[in-house]
Amino acid sequence: MNTDQWRKSTRSGNLASCVELRVTATATGIRDTKSRESGSLTIPAGGFAAFLAVAKRVGAE
Repeated sequence: MNTDQWRKSTRSGNLASCVELRVTATATGIRDTKSRESGSLTIPAGGFAAFLAVAKRVGAE
């Protein structure tokens, strides 16, 4: 897999209302599929891992 390419979850199907990720060794980029030209948010790799851990924990409550 080329880590410089944007991708979205396969669970999104053909829906346009989702986010895309671009994951590299040092950061994760996040952008809205409906507004790709508006830019993206870049989070350092450790920060994104921490965000996912909290989201999973909150989702399990």
